[in-house]
Amino acid sequence: MDIGALLLEAASLMLTGMVGVFAFLSILIFAVSKLSLIAGGDEPVKPQRQPTKRPASTGVSNAHIAAISAAIAQYRSK
Repeated sequence: MDIGALLLEAASLMLTGMVGVFAFLSILIFAVSKLSLIAGGDEPVKPQRQPTKRPASTGVSNAHIAAISAAIAQYRSK
């Protein structure tokens, strides 16, 4: 076989494969959309919001600030 015939056969196989995959995916999308209509998947479900408990303060506590300030002052005094 010459190279031209091999390239033609390769292109034919590639095109056949791509058409097959495209057809399969199209059928799959169609089937899933119809099944979602049958199952009643049209209504979006609204999530219920749960009240969250927030901490009183999200900042650094005063004890930590005092400890850091004391450590910095001790470091600078050396």
